[in-house]
Amino acid sequence: MDAELQNVYWLFWAAYGVGLVLFLWMMQRLLRFLPFYGLRTLLLAALAAILAAPVESIDIAGWWIPAWLYGGYELILGDSVAASAALLNLALAGMVLLLVWILDLVRYRMKR
Repeated sequence: MDAELQNVYWLFWAAYGVGLVLFLWMMQRLLRFLPFYGLRTLLLAALAAILAAPVESIDIAGWWIPAWLYGGYELILGDSVAASAALLNLALAGMVLLLVWILDLVRYRMKR
């Protein structure tokens, strides 16, 4: 792997991170009209878990790809092993963010 390819890899992740932050910020502004705090934060946590979970590529060692993108692509191609690895990472990210969401609801309740 040469230096130019590595630079493009990091450039992709920088652009993806900035885009993800902007997308979640816009969704937060859009969802603020929902009446329940728990529902708003659950939807944002689900979006963050789906969009931010990475998975390591089985083709190139050390390269991480967004799990939704990699899993969807591998499902279309028919590689169920690679798609299941991506779905496992999505499930783990969902469980972690569910725990964070519950702790946020406890914090919100104690603050009020």
